[in-house]
Amino acid sequence: MVEDLTGRTPDMTADRTRAAGPRQAWAGLPWPVRTAVTWSACLVVVIAGLWLLGKIAVLLAPLAVALAGTLFLTALLDPVLLLLRRLRVPVALAALLTILLLLGVLVGLGVLVWNLTASQFGELSQQLDQGLERSRDFVTSTLPITDAQLDRLLQQTRDGLSGSAPDPIGGARTAAEVAGSVLLALVLLFFLLKDGRSMWRWVLRRMTGPNRAVTAEAGRVGWRTLGSYSRGTMIIAAIDAIGIGLALVLLGVPLALPLALITFLGGFVPIIGATVAGAVAVLVALAANGPTTALLTLAAVIAVQQIEGNLLEPLIMKRQVQLHPAVILVVVTAGALIAGIAGAFVSVPIAAVTWRIIDTVQRHREPAAAPPAQPTAA
Repeated sequence: MVEDLTGRTPDMTADRTRAAGPRQAWAGLPWPVRTAVTWSACLVVVIAGLWLLGKIAVLLAPLAVALAGTLFLTALLDPVLLLLRRLRVPVALAALLTILLLLGVLVGLGVLVWNLTASQFGELSQQLDQGLERSRDFVTSTLPITDAQLDRLLQQTRDGLSGSAPDPIGGARTAAEVAGSVLLALVLLFFLLKDGRSMWRWVLRRMTGPNRAVTAEAGRVGWRTLGSYSRGTMIIAAIDAIGIGLALVLLGVPLALPLALITFLGGFVPIIGATVAGAVAVLVALAANGPTTALLTLAAVIAVQQIEGNLLEPLIMKRQVQLHPAVILVVVTAGALIAGIAGAFVSVPIAAVTWRIIDTVQRHREPAAAPPAQPTAA
C-alpha cells in the first residue's frame, strides 16, 4: 500500500476527510441554529418518551389508575398511620385501622348524602320541568331563535347523546375494571402503609456513592410534595364545597348537598373541576328557581372560588407545590386527553412531584459542577 511523506495511506486520508466534513459543517453553522437544533432534538426525545409512557398507561389503565390512587391515598393517610404508630399500635394493625377509617368516612358520607337528599328528587323533577319551561321562554324571547329551531337543536343533542352512549357489554366491562381497580388499590394501599418505608430503605441500600444522598433527598422532597398536595387539595375542596353548599341552601336551590359533594370532587381537578362544578350548580339553580337565583348562585360561586384561589390556596399550599396557572391548565388538559377523568385527577400531582424532584437533583449537581476556588497568593 502506498504511503505519503507523513506515513498515512490515501484511504486513511480520505476517511479523515469524510469524518471532518460533518464536523466542519456543524461548526460552520451559526450558534443560534446549533442551539435550536440541539434543543429541538431534546424536545423530540422528551415528547416521544412521554407519548410512549402515556400509551403504556392507557393500555394498562386499570393498573395505572390503581397505582396513582394508591400513592395519592398513601400520602394523604400517612399522618394517620404515624399517629397510630406513636400510640404503640403495631404497623400492620395501624395500616388496617387507617384503611377502615377511610372506608368508614366514605360509606358514612354516602349514606348521609342519600338520606338527606332522597326525598328531594321527586320535588326536583317537578321544579326542573317548570324551570325548563321558564328557561325555554327566556331563550326564545331573548335570543333570535324560534320554538321549532330550539326543538330541532334539542333533538339533535338527544340523538348525539344516545348515539355516544356505551353499549351494555362495554359498560359491564368498564364496571368490572373499576371494581378491580378499587380492590387492587385497597390491597396496595395496605402494603404501602405497612411496608412503604422499608421498601424505600431497600431501594436506597442498592445505591452507591453520592447517588444515594441525591436519591434520598429527591425521594423525601417528592413524597413531602405529594403529601402536601393531597392534604392541601382536600382542605381547599372541602372549603369550596362548604361555601358553595351554604350559598345554595340560603338561596333555596334543591339538592344543595349533592351539588356541594360534586364541588368537593371537582376541587381535585384544578381550574377545570371547579368551573364544571360551578356550572352544574348554576344550571340547577336556573332550571329550578329561575334566572335571578341562577345569577346569585353564579355570584356566590365566583366569590368562593376567588377567595379560595387568591387567599386560601397560597396560604395552605405555600410554595412547595405551586405551579403557574398556565402550566396547570396545560397539564390538566393533556391528562384529560390521554386518560380522561382519571388523567385530569393525577396530572397535576405528577407534574408537581416531577418538578420538585428535578429541582432537587439540579440543586445537588450545581455545587459539584462549580469550579474549585483558586488559592489566593499570600
